Amino acid sequence: MRVVVLADTHAPRRWKACPPRVAEHLREADAILHAGDICTAGVLDELAAYAPVHAVKGNNDGPDVVAPETLELELAGLRVAMIHDSGAAAGRWARMRRRFPDAELVVYGHSHIPLDHFQDGLRIFNPGSPTDRRRQSHGTIGLLHIEQGTLLTAEIVPVT
Repeated sequence: MRVVVLADTHAPRRWKACPPRVAEHLREADAILHAGDICTAGVLDELAAYAPVHAVKGNNDGPDVVAPETLELELAGLRVAMIHDSGAAAGRWARMRRRFPDAELVVYGHSHIPLDHFQDGLRIFNPGSPTDRRRQSHGTIGLLHIEQGTLLTAEIVPVT
């Protein structure tokens, strides 16, 4: 299963339409995860044209964005949790382990800072933002390859 991970698209201020380099990856996706700050529901509709979308609500999402604050799901047998704001960097891994004790992967956003950290059976993963890079050198997305309950690869990919 190929999964594209997005966060912090901030439409329509930053995401006017799906950027071409993001669309290239979406065309190959079996599923899409969006870790919040979608801002307008139209983005979810646009993404759903590519693959099934699982999303959580971010602190900037408007009332038309219908999504839970947290989400736990299984993708190809892998236990995945999602949240927008994982809190301060200090203690983040332990906090996510306590909050989602059954998860093997926690996807989050909010900081716009890409991160892929694996420790003691839990990977925490922030794809960064494809459209609002802030202090990062590139806009980024995440790509996951999952097979039979195993996360084979997780990568942060520049798209700008």
